[in-house]
Amino acid sequence: MPDTPAAPTARPAPTAPAPLSAEDAKLVVLARGARGRVAAVEGAAVRDQDGRTYAAASVALPSLTLTALQLAVASAVAAGASRLEAAVVVTEASTLDGAGHSAVRDLAADAPIHVAAPDGTVLGTVTE
Repeated sequence: MPDTPAAPTARPAPTAPAPLSAEDAKLVVLARGARGRVAAVEGAAVRDQDGRTYAAASVALPSLTLTALQLAVASAVAAGASRLEAAVVVTEASTLDGAGHSAVRDLAADAPIHVAAPDGTVLGTVTE
């Protein structure tokens, strides 16, 4: 079995929020819905190169822990996505988790990752 790298721990800080396009605002709604349905810590949504969207909530099991953004990216990849256009994570944290950031960057070096509060207010955007 190949060695797997340790999960990234860096927490990229979002820059000042930019106005969202209608499509990115839709991602906020989807992420909030995913979080709310299961009362998860985080919700996330991504949009792929074909405009398809994928939403997910964080998973915390004794044998499996995934951030919402990791699961949304994994869902997109499992459905055949090869590139992401944008991502949103809804969280109570003020920064983006390193693992979710890395998952998005695996498919898109330049896709904006919007960080929003549970009420949907966009706190900022990570572009790095």
